Amino acid sequence: MIPRRLDDVQLLHHAEELAGLLADTVDGGASVGFLAPLDRAEAVAWWERRAAAVAAGQLAVWVACEGGRALGTVSLALPDKPNSRHRAELVKLMVHRDARGRGLGRRLLAAAEEAAAAAGITLLHLDTETGSPAEHLYRSAGWTPVGAIPDYAADPAGVLRPTTIYYKRVGAGAPTR
Repeated sequence: MIPRRLDDVQLLHHAEELAGLLADTVDGGASVGFLAPLDRAEAVAWWERRAAAVAAGQLAVWVACEGGRALGTVSLALPDKPNSRHRAELVKLMVHRDARGRGLGRRLLAAAEEAAAAAGITLLHLDTETGSPAEHLYRSAGWTPVGAIPDYAADPAGVLRPTTIYYKRVGAGAPTR
């Protein structure tokens, strides 16, 4: 399953599938900005609102589908300030619980990193719940933890959790060996 980048029209076309993925991610306990239970209509509307950012070039979204189902996604949020165009934020890396353990998260992460480097971005950053399974993926993919912020965001159950900030240099900004 190869991740493919979506334009705004394709994102709208896949909004229902992506909503199912988002709901599964939240139901599985991942802290991606939503509280459980996540209403399906709310999830669809959230994805539909992302289309304007994609059309404006402020967001890049990849999806990996199998059998008409969105099993994974990742996005890059691209800043619009002149002094920050060298960086992007990796956001909403999600893999359906049925598809975990098959390397899909790593493929999605690599797709976003490669596209960022090809676009001239040299620095990526992200935040993730401290102690979450995602931390293992980011560390094993060469991301560097900066530190943790206590009580940064509520998990799907509404409990405040710490968040760890990570960064990674890519492309021309990647360290040489």
